[in-house]
Amino acid sequence: MTSSKAKKTKPVVAAERPSREEAEAAVRVLLRWAGDDPQREGLIDTPARVTRAYDEFFVGYQVDPRDILARTFSEVDGYDEMIVLKDIRFESYCEHHMVPIIGRAHVAYLPNHRVVGISKLARLVDAFAKRLQIQEKMTVQIADTLNEVLQPAGVGVILEAAHQCMSTRGVHKAGVTMVTSRMLGTFRTDPSTRREFLAIVGNPGVVAMPNA
Repeated sequence: MTSSKAKKTKPVVAAERPSREEAEAAVRVLLRWAGDDPQREGLIDTPARVTRAYDEFFVGYQVDPRDILARTFSEVDGYDEMIVLKDIRFESYCEHHMVPIIGRAHVAYLPNHRVVGISKLARLVDAFAKRLQIQEKMTVQIADTLNEVLQPAGVGVILEAAHQCMSTRGVHKAGVTMVTSRMLGTFRTDPSTRREFLAIVGNPGVVAMPNA
């Protein structure tokens, strides 16, 4: 008989990270797969360059996003209006084709006695962007982490991005921008708060909720 209690999901354990030498060997295989000779002069150092680039592209795996928001400030003289950091440029990589996703993030929250340094909002975006991603998941991760750690009255996150998996391959539709959003707390329940956020960031394709 099946228990009525929900089963706990086991955490996903990442496989042991390969050595740099193994990673460089894998790049050589891909170069051969592409039809080129990894031993020719122009490619001889490419495997090492690629692995160093991956250290930068995917540094988000080495960061705990919650630690970024750990230090907060409460001496704000009662400030309780919306805080918005908009046009945060980010670079990520599509987890399906490993090609770039380049866009802008708009992050907002209504503080509840605590605020965080504005650079931390940009770092939070980067912590999730510097991983293999899909835009929808990244949007949720940014909003939910901000909401969990700061516990504000509300959170709003909008991402606008161009996906090279769509512009350089497949349907080859350049100039297309994908917009995703996540609204929590008052940003979801209060239409006026949502409208204020959208007005500040320039209404990037997100539909405002009707009046309550």
